[in-house]
Order: sequence, then C-alpha cells, then structure tokens
Amino acid sequence: MGNDAAASASGTVRAWIDGWVVSRGAAPPVVEPWGYTIDVGTAGHVTRHVFAATNDGVEEAAVRKVADAVSGPGVWLKVFAAPDRVRAWLGEGWWIDPEPGWLMSVPLRAHRIPAVPDGYRLRAWTRGGVTRVLVAAPDGSWAARGQIAPTGGTAVVDQIETSPGHRRRGLGTVVMRTLTRAALDQGAETAVLAGTPDGRALYETLGWRVEAPLTSAKYTGAGEA
Repeated sequence: MGNDAAASASGTVRAWIDGWVVSRGAAPPVVEPWGYTIDVGTAGHVTRHVFAATNDGVEEAAVRKVADAVSGPGVWLKVFAAPDRVRAWLGEGWWIDPEPGWLMSVPLRAHRIPAVPDGYRLRAWTRGGVTRVLVAAPDGSWAARGQIAPTGGTAVVDQIETSPGHRRRGLGTVVMRTLTRAALDQGAETAVLAGTPDGRALYETLGWRVEAPLTSAKYTGAGEA
C-alpha cells in the first residue's frame, strides 16, 4: 500500500472512531503509538483498542504487544485485517467473533428516499448529535432501525438492523437513505461504517466500497476462550 493510500485508510479509521464514540456515548479516544484506546464502560465491553493500520499495513508485533498486555475480561481488539491472520497473533483467552466485519465508506450524495410499504411508519429524530431512524411495523413492533453520527465532514452509520420477519421489503434502504440525507443536511460529505456480511450486501448496492476487513476479538480470560 502506498503512502497516500495508507494515509487515506488511516483517516477512514479515525473518522469511524470519531463518529462511533459519539453514536455510542463512549469516552473520547486516547491516541496510542499503534492506534486508539476507547473506554466504553459496560461489563462486556469495558475498553476497546483499535489499530490505525489496515490490510497489509497491520503489524503482527503491534497486535501481539497490545494483546499480551491485556489481562482483564471485557477488553476488545479491533484489527483491520482478516481473521485468519489475526487469530495466529493472539494468545490464550481471546475469543474472535466468527462473523467477519468490513470497514466501508461512501461519498454522500442526495438520493430519493423510498416510500415505506403500506402500513409501516417511519420516524427520525436527532438528539446529542446522533440522528436515529425507526421503521415501525403495522402492528407497532420494530421493523428496522439505524443511526448516524456526523462529525464534521464525515459521518458514521451505526447499528443498522432489520427484523428477520420484515426483511426483503426495502426497509434497510429506507433507513440508509434517510440517515444519509440527515448527514448531508448537517454538512457531512463522506460516510463510514463497520458492516457485517449481510449488511455488506445491502451497502454495496447503495454504492459503498470495502476499505478493509475487520476482525473483532474479546478477551474472556485465560483458559476461557
């Protein structure tokens, strides 16, 4: 990876972090030589260490050093490399999420927001810098949701979900288009997210591109992984 590409990827990682901490109400990131440390503050997710490098730029020595220093359960690592690579670098006590993730981005453009299907209700609201979208089913239960946190020129899309019983009805597109319109209205030019394999399929149809794979690992305690 060239210097310009590496710098761009590092900027995408920082943009994701800045928006994620706003979206989740986490502590401001602490800059480390290898990336960032973020205090999240829940029992199962106390702190996360996010590496700034991506793809071939991820250094085994850096990941091993950070992982080996972890001794308390509930600490996560976020590494922008394939799970097969990262798994070999982690010692006893680390659990790796079997569902791979993807760091993705897209230049924001104005698009028509599709109409929700008959009987569904769409609502959007903004509080604390985060815009949330809810699609309610005809019976009042939740059908789809998501949120976005703009931080200047970039915005992070987060927690996109569609209820299994309401999939393949275009609700994910409604949520994404509504969120990106809100971000554009607040001055964002680029959006970033960390997606799942199922989410990736939706996002790519909406013009998003993959920047790097994402491996999520949690320390559960020696002998418990």
